[in-house]
Amino acid sequence: TDAPATPARVPVPREIWVLVVAAFVIALGFGIIAPILPQYAASFDVGVAAASAIVTVFALTRMVFAPGAGVLISRFGERWMYIAGLAVVAASSFLCAVAVGYWDLLLWRGLGGIGSVTFTVSSMGLIVRLAPPTARGRTSALYGSAFLLGNIIGPILGTFLAVLGYRVAFAIYGGTVVLALLVVLLFLREAPRDAAVEDARPRMKLAEAMALPHYRALLVSGFANGWATFGVRIALVPLLAAHVPTIGAPMAGIALTLMAVGNVIAQQFTGRMVDALGRRPVLMVGLLVTGVTTLVFGWSESLPVFLGLSVLTGVGASMIQPASQAMLADIIGADRNGGQALSTFSMATDLGSIAGTLLAGLIADVFGFGWAFFLTGCMLLVALFPWWRVGRTAAA
Repeated sequence: TDAPATPARVPVPREIWVLVVAAFVIALGFGIIAPILPQYAASFDVGVAAASAIVTVFALTRMVFAPGAGVLISRFGERWMYIAGLAVVAASSFLCAVAVGYWDLLLWRGLGGIGSVTFTVSSMGLIVRLAPPTARGRTSALYGSAFLLGNIIGPILGTFLAVLGYRVAFAIYGGTVVLALLVVLLFLREAPRDAAVEDARPRMKLAEAMALPHYRALLVSGFANGWATFGVRIALVPLLAAHVPTIGAPMAGIALTLMAVGNVIAQQFTGRMVDALGRRPVLMVGLLVTGVTTLVFGWSESLPVFLGLSVLTGVGASMIQPASQAMLADIIGADRNGGQALSTFSMATDLGSIAGTLLAGLIADVFGFGWAFFLTGCMLLVALFPWWRVGRTAAA
């Protein structure tokens, strides 16, 4: 699973481009509502903890429903469950737009998490099946870049749309998801649409995946990456910026944007590196770079250092995603349905996001931001150890 691919360059299939366009549209809509979600919850006269729970419930329902999503994908196939997941997210967004109270909003946002994990795992399965083996790193980077670009542009649009109110933003998000759903329905036609055809493919059982050291290492690195990238950075970087007078709260948005920009630009190269050099070495370098930069991130008191580390962190993260996706594709193979293996990997990432946000936030309150980010960096570096053992096993 770790041997470098042949250097022959193959074109990206049309179906992958359909998924890339859909990913960009979805991320664009999510970027519009992400900055205003806690404020929308707070508008129902609830405290900070309750407002923050609106963010947590999404990740929590994603994690809890991940095994169910894997079973459904194994039964009905990736394409139909991708469409179903988008439909649930769209419905959730429209319902959030008309919520009459806090508990309504919490319920409908949790429903969105169910749809999110369904279409996310399905899209991973489609990429596994549709991407040429010698271009899996490149196609994974392309798909990841589309999401990142949407997340960069979305908040900018959201800033201009904020004057229209919270409900309009959610209605627009629902509309973008419907647009993505239509793109998939109209243009992803060459993927098998018959559930019986999908079900005829042999299924990779979770126990089979868990028996592989490469898959177990992926779960560890996925947990650590979720902890750092989708948990601590989103939750604590804005608070750190506001806490340090020499940086200031307005720089938080710039730092997160630089992380995403560094990730997008670097992925144009790291995806090809994954295909040319192999999955494991690129993934290990990504964990090393993100781990080392995160170790010292929380003690940043100089604005240039703070922003420079943000860029480097994004570059490190750009190696982890395409390498992980390509490794998953290698393990499952294009001719098998790996819904359960994919959903378990997604669950490990979501679990890391939740655990990282809660534990690092507690450490930041008690010991300071420096130690919270230091612990996060240690988690990323610890995730190197299973990959080192995989290398020794393979060598043996």
